Amino acid sequence: MNLDKLKKHFPWITLVVLAIFVGLLDPNFLRPENLLQLAGDISTLFIMALGITFVIYIGGIDLSAQSVANMTTVLATLLLPLMGGFAALACIAIGAVFGLVSGFVSTRLKVPSFIATLAVGGVALSVGQYASGQKALYMDAAMREQAFGWMTGNIAGLPREMLIAAVLLVIGLVIERRMVVGRVLKAIGAGELAASASGLNVDRYKMIAFSMSGACAAIAGLLFAVKLSGGSPVIANGFLLPAIVAVLVGGTPLTGGVGGVLNTAIGALIVAVVRTSMLYLDVPATAQQIFFGLVLIVAIALTIDRSKVRTVK
Repeated sequence: MNLDKLKKHFPWITLVVLAIFVGLLDPNFLRPENLLQLAGDISTLFIMALGITFVIYIGGIDLSAQSVANMTTVLATLLLPLMGGFAALACIAIGAVFGLVSGFVSTRLKVPSFIATLAVGGVALSVGQYASGQKALYMDAAMREQAFGWMTGNIAGLPREMLIAAVLLVIGLVIERRMVVGRVLKAIGAGELAASASGLNVDRYKMIAFSMSGACAAIAGLLFAVKLSGGSPVIANGFLLPAIVAVLVGGTPLTGGVGGVLNTAIGALIVAVVRTSMLYLDVPATAQQIFFGLVLIVAIALTIDRSKVRTVK
């Protein structure tokens, strides 16, 4: 087996090697209950990364996901007394609209996706700050349990947030592999000019990808709000970089066209194991972002398709 054929197996090989390494540091790590807890803890980050996957899949980037998640925690807390459980649907719809705006700015106004999403993320941040009065908000415990109790706790020993993430993963796989939109997104990532020349409405499908990313970011924010019983415009800070790392180390390169949501699931588990290993190695929390920054650089350098990037600016 040559290197090119082996390359697609690197993510799960990396995951296994890292899990064995941490298992040697602490044999208790490999106990089933610990692994289930790890999967539950990483679920929120995975959901954010899942949405970003669709944008990176087409060769773009979404830097607004963290701000949309932060905004959602605030809106979910404020809307709960007014709408009950329907607040969840409203928040997801708002997230999708923010993603749609990012896609519109990128495709119709021809603004690079990193600038478009950075700007829309700034708007989301301001909305969260204004709505919250720049302070932490708290949910009424009874209302939270009545409307969102199904999102917390365990079912048959399985964390419910992990089950939510698993359902979203299955939906993502169906979209990616069984629906027209998934095949079109792959075609756009593989060669946007060729996809456009073949008659595909590239702009429309790119906006759909950004909208799905916004919706996933909102779901992640909703989980944050429910788990922490409140909202804040900074509650999800520090999650954007690991989420992007999860996509890239999973095998979906910035140039798009290959990889997908299953790769991101593996990448999210890699991020979870790396975080755990840093705890065992006594790496300070303040230094973990430095490590993820370095991992991001390495992941981009190893996965980017240089045949699509003739000139780096």
